[in-house]
Amino acid sequence: MNWTRFFIAFIAAFVFIFAFGFVWHAKLMHDAYNEVPTLWRTDTDFGAHFPLLILGHVVMAFFLTMIYACFVPAGGAGAGARLGIMVALLYTGYNLIRFAVEPLTTKILGFWIVGDLIAFAVVGAIIGAIYKPSATA
Repeated sequence: MNWTRFFIAFIAAFVFIFAFGFVWHAKLMHDAYNEVPTLWRTDTDFGAHFPLLILGHVVMAFFLTMIYACFVPAGGAGAGARLGIMVALLYTGYNLIRFAVEPLTTKILGFWIVGDLIAFAVVGAIIGAIYKPSATA
C-alpha cells in the first residue's frame, strides 16, 4: 500500500464528503428537514454533538479509502466511482430500514438516496484518481 497516496486520497475524500454534506443537508435539504422538526436535535444540542459529526465523516472517508486501496486492483477514477455507487446502494438499504421505523417523509428518503449516490460516486472517483495503482502493481 502506498501510504502517501492513501493519506492524500483520505484527506481529499474527507474534505469532499464534509463539504458536500454541508451543502446537501444544511442548504438543499433544509426545508425538507423543517417539515419534521421534532425528529432533529436543537441547534444547541447539535452543536454539542458536532465533533461526532466530524468523526463520522472521518470514519467514512478513511474506510472508503481503505476499501478502495485494498480491494480495487484495477484502480482509477471509474473503478472508484463504481465502488462509491455500490456503497451508496448499501446505504440505500439502511435508509429504507430507517424510513420503515422512523417517521421520515418520502422527500427526505428520496433526497438521502440521491445525495448518497452523488456523494459516494464522486468521492469514489476522487479516491480512485488519487490512489491509482503504481505501474508495477
